[in-house]
Order: sequence, then structure tokens, then C-alpha cells
Amino acid sequence: MQNPASKGVAIDVIADVACPWCYIGKRRLEQVIAAFHGIETHVRWRPYQVEPGIPYDGLDIRAASRDAWGAARYGAEHEEILAAGREVGLGFAFDKILRSPNTLDAHRLVRLAKIGGIQGKVIERLFKAFLCEGVDIGNRASLVELGTEAGLDRDAVEGLFARRDDMLSIQEELATTRRLGVTNVPFFIFADEVVVPGAASREMLAAALAKASAAATRAD
Repeated sequence: MQNPASKGVAIDVIADVACPWCYIGKRRLEQVIAAFHGIETHVRWRPYQVEPGIPYDGLDIRAASRDAWGAARYGAEHEEILAAGREVGLGFAFDKILRSPNTLDAHRLVRLAKIGGIQGKVIERLFKAFLCEGVDIGNRASLVELGTEAGLDRDAVEGLFARRDDMLSIQEELATTRRLGVTNVPFFIFADEVVVPGAASREMLAAALAKASAAATRAD
């Protein structure tokens, strides 16, 4: 795809780090961005909790899923996700996942990564750890290790969880996404105006990026 150069397109992605469709959406977006030439993009990750009521220590994921959807849908849903994941090069390992985590602390880690400019690396590590390796991303010890692996300073990550001074900010961010009416993630916002909700195809994301880029070019 050939596109005129522009000053850049900001892309906000509202996502939950325990959501496989969000990981698929991340890969599709990356593939679309890679296919465009002459466009500078700035991807910003914003928090969402698909299941905010999960206890701090998590839930048995198989029992919780079956209670919510029924056994038949539980199996069908996973097959659909596995197939979509394979299309973008992701090998989900749902059999390794034992607990459904409360993702609040994981979102705090992603927020910390924004300060260091490595949000993409940190959220990628969290997605992969949970969905492909079965790591409990609701566990703070695991989050310290994952954050450090992704490039964050260990002392900074440990300090994050030793304090609570960021809790109000992360709760406000979560409240903002609810006020926006977001109920289906991933949720993409291109240049603050072009919205693509849900598990969008590469074609839909490409069309949104082209539209946002054209608008940015006209504004230059």
C-alpha cells in the first residue's frame, strides 16, 4: 500500500491483556502498519477489563468459562480464536492457562511502561506470557519478572507494586473507557476520530489508517 507522508497518526488501542482477540487485534494492526509506507504511527495502549469483578487471586478459568457460556460454546469459542490466532502467527496455549486473572496490576505495569516509551514491548510480553505460555499475569511476582524481561527497571516495577499512588489514575482511565461506551475489545481509535470496534479484519484497520492518514495530510 502506498500512502503520502504525514506528520503521523496516533492510534489508541483499548484492550485487556487477558483477551485473545486483543492479541489478535494487535498482530493485525502491526501487519497493517507494516504494509503502509510513508506513515508514521504512534500506538498508545489504554486499559480495559473484560471481567473487572474477578477476585484478586483469580478464578479457575475452565469452570468460570463454562459457567458463563456453557460447555459447548466454551469449546467452539476456543476453536474460533485458535484459528484466528494461527492466521496472524499466534499459537495460543489455552490448555496451559489454569486461572483467569484480575488484570488491574497488569494494566498498572503497562501504564508504567508508557513513561519509558516501551508500552508495546511490555504489553506484547504480557499477552504472550498469558495466552501462549500460561503464566498467571495476576500474580505480582510474575509481573515483576515479565516487566523486567520487557525492559523495565526491576526496582521501578517492584516500587510500583509496593505503592498505590497510581491506583486513582488507572481507575480513572478504566472509567473513561466505560464512559466512551466501550463494550467490545479491542477498540481502535485512529487520530481521535476514526473508530473501529471489536475484532476487526486487516482490511477494516487498513481503511481506518488510510482515512486517518489522509485527514492528517490535509491538515498539514
